[in-house]
Amino acid sequence: MKKAKIMLDSIAAVKKFVSIVSMYDFDVDLASGRYAVDAKSIMGIFSLDLSNPIQLVAHTDNADKFIDEIKEFIVD
Repeated sequence: MKKAKIMLDSIAAVKKFVSIVSMYDFDVDLASGRYAVDAKSIMGIFSLDLSNPIQLVAHTDNADKFIDEIKEFIVD
């Protein structure tokens, strides 16, 4: 399992993020506060508070390529 904080600050960013995540066959969740959604669901992502960073959880042991592809969204 790999965790990271990400920021999705525009509609275009959400679309690009979902298109990247959808290429992978493992589960990826996004959590904001007490809500968690499937990161492959555009509607689910828009139900979260996108004004703050969101916790990403990738359910895989080999997430290096995936993390490299989404690095533009990752915040410290």
